[in-house]
Amino acid sequence: MKAAAYDAFGGPITLRELPDPEPGDGEAIVRVRATGICRSDWHGWQGHDPDIRSLPHVPGHELAGEIAAVGRGVARWKSGDRVTVPFVAGCGRCPPCRAGDPQVCDAQSQPGFTHWGSFAELVRVRYAEGNLVALPMESTVAQTCYTAAHGAVSSRCGASARCRIRRSLKVCSSAGRRAPARSTPAR
Repeated sequence: MKAAAYDAFGGPITLRELPDPEPGDGEAIVRVRATGICRSDWHGWQGHDPDIRSLPHVPGHELAGEIAAVGRGVARWKSGDRVTVPFVAGCGRCPPCRAGDPQVCDAQSQPGFTHWGSFAELVRVRYAEGNLVALPMESTVAQTCYTAAHGAVSSRCGASARCRIRRSLKVCSSAGRRAPARSTPAR
């Protein structure tokens, strides 16, 4: 796969060929169709995040795309499904995950931090059953990749909140109250 990676913290980020990831048990591989860049990617590149333990490293955690492959034990998802993933991917088995708080899971994973991220053609999603989020058919991957990084509110939107598409911006509200009606026309 093609990926943007760095070999040293603060060093050049270069486009290169890297091995395609293979899905392990309970994992999915997502073909990235859109990715964003976030200040936390910069912190990782600077060496500020202790979860980045090996180099070279591929940053990126704001993503949307479609499933390219699934590993054993993944039953809810299939190749071709349009998905995004939250910034913090919980294990789904521990007490915080079972209570609906995967953001405090001790076994959490984060594409672009605990493993290679979305500045690549393919990205591994661990604990896929609980962490993949279906993209609404009326949204584009570019519209949705931004919401992936914004935690439990946006990524768990379909399970606990009201969502709607307004022209070109996905609007989510987790408190059951109406979200501000802000949108920008599609270009």
